[in-house]
Amino acid sequence: MGVLDPIIARPLAVRIIPNVSSELSRVLGLHSDQRSLGLLTSDNDDATYVSIDEATKMANVEVVYAHSFYAGARHSSGLLSGEIIAMLAGPDPQEVSAGLAAACRYMETQAHWFSANEDGSIAFFPHVISQTGSYLSKLCGIPLGSPIAYLIAPPLEGVLALDAALKVAEVSLVSYTAPPSETNYMGAILTGDQSACRAAAQAFQDMVLEVARNPIDYK
Repeated sequence: MGVLDPIIARPLAVRIIPNVSSELSRVLGLHSDQRSLGLLTSDNDDATYVSIDEATKMANVEVVYAHSFYAGARHSSGLLSGEIIAMLAGPDPQEVSAGLAAACRYMETQAHWFSANEDGSIAFFPHVISQTGSYLSKLCGIPLGSPIAYLIAPPLEGVLALDAALKVAEVSLVSYTAPPSETNYMGAILTGDQSACRAAAQAFQDMVLEVARNPIDYK
């Protein structure tokens, strides 16, 4: 693996409950028309978060639960647990299946992390979404279809890179995950027009790469 080589997330377990039990429906807070449930685990949480947002644009589904596990995929509770579980609710198995397919497709083809050094021991996620779906729009309190830069990196690299991103483009910080997160990273979501989001993501990437090349520089 080399610098800027992609790191591709993998779905680990993907299943459908065609007709959710009334008690589980109650616990999850499902609406009366949400009779089917899709469940997804993967080995990367942030790749999954953007992928389930994509699912809400491609099928009649809602993200009703999504949460990262502690300590990352290498310390998961089981072979198929990975780093996150996400649940999509919909009116029938066909819609839920379409949503899960869209999420898996996006995860494997678009939601790529990148290596910041030669051995892949520093990884980061400078991801731009041109139009948010219902999940990330609600999470960030922004209008449906907003452009965002979804930025994740290890703690020190991420803080420096976020500062650089905010200085280079006309963007607003709409979500901030202080280090450490459940997986010991930090993250931020920025919004602005598409060109501003892309400029912010590029500045974020450039700073992460700079720290990877020269980690101690304070004089």
